[in-house]
Amino acid sequence: MRPELLDFAAEMLGGLARKDQRAAGELYVRGLLADGRRKSMVPMAERLGIDSQRLQQFITSSTWDYAGVRRNVARWFAGHQPVEALVVDDTGFPKDGDASPCVARQYSGTLGKTANCQVAVSVHLVNEGASCAADWRLFCPESWDDQALADPVAAAAARRRRARAGIPEKVRHREKWRLALDMIQEMTGPGGWGVLDLAAAAGGARPVIAADIGYGDNALFRRQLTAAGWQYAVAVKGGTTAHDGDAVPQARPYGGLGQPPKPAYPRPPVTVRQLAIAAAGQVRPVTWRQGTKTGKDNPDAAMTSCFLAIRVRPASRHITRDADRSFPACWLLAEWPPEADEPSGYWLSTLPEDTPVEELARLAKIRWRVEHDYRELKTGLGLDHFEGRSWRGWHRHVTLAVLAQAFCTLLRTDPKVPAPG
Repeated sequence: MRPELLDFAAEMLGGLARKDQRAAGELYVRGLLADGRRKSMVPMAERLGIDSQRLQQFITSSTWDYAGVRRNVARWFAGHQPVEALVVDDTGFPKDGDASPCVARQYSGTLGKTANCQVAVSVHLVNEGASCAADWRLFCPESWDDQALADPVAAAAARRRRARAGIPEKVRHREKWRLALDMIQEMTGPGGWGVLDLAAAAGGARPVIAADIGYGDNALFRRQLTAAGWQYAVAVKGGTTAHDGDAVPQARPYGGLGQPPKPAYPRPPVTVRQLAIAAAGQVRPVTWRQGTKTGKDNPDAAMTSCFLAIRVRPASRHITRDADRSFPACWLLAEWPPEADEPSGYWLSTLPEDTPVEELARLAKIRWRVEHDYRELKTGLGLDHFEGRSWRGWHRHVTLAVLAQAFCTLLRTDPKVPAPG
């Protein structure tokens, strides 16, 4: 595979100014791909038979733009694979001490608890057969943003930590869902990476946005997606409120004094859990994709469960109403396993009204690819093995891990490349 790796790395690292930088980048990626449990710089250098200072210098002090490499990888993927969805998620990196950039005691869904860790938001380009962890942002907690701290002593300590880690001045505390929107705009907006143009040139439809509850349950996030022209299929909590899809605001009596009252819904919204349970008669089996685990009762490895899909009108003060004061209608998808007393998961989707439930389920579930990405990046490619303490070093290491995963995707999907082994 070495010749293929040399060619691929040369293409992805082509924007680096110097030949020695490109060579060091290929070495680093080769170290991430090689056998060995630990993918930090010293063990990688030992396996490669080089001085670890060469890798250290390339990651921490050499002048090169990691965002340009991410752009190249994303464009390569969009040019060679259909992009059916942009999937938003985040992952945690457990850490000891307080010197790593943006480390803090914070909740991590990866760990399932509050712990001392870094949290990174990522946006992935996805289809059912392949995916690319294209763009990343390291979440900056308030404790690392001196401008967000009222206590002058805490603010001064944050400035010192930021200076030691080399955190750019423009990097401030920003909600994770806003970081996700920033990355979507970077990849697809005017003057950005051109991912949508490449997907369209390949004959693909505009991808949808998929996300888990941490993002989908946020009405502001959903509103911003709609305002930017995106359709989505995002997970929400069962307690999210909505009106039935047929509900309409009604005129209210006017006493003749002051401003006439605006039309309003005759009844308050209820939870999506209640709406789904009320529509229990519409539940039916759905197969949304083929898996890999076959069995005596499932020789085709069909991924099947029971779902219902109904039209609803999510209700929130953050949702822009239509001219008649109604909330926009969308799909509520609920998964209701046969053995369960009630649904186990809920999604809201702005896909068209004629979308089959099989397609709703497939796109709602497509974020399984992100779990595959995190598992491959962490267990095989050393995503969370970086031991440096600089902002720039962390982003460069992550970028090269993404490049290494893209090379694995090339090997898996390109029929002209011989499979390993």
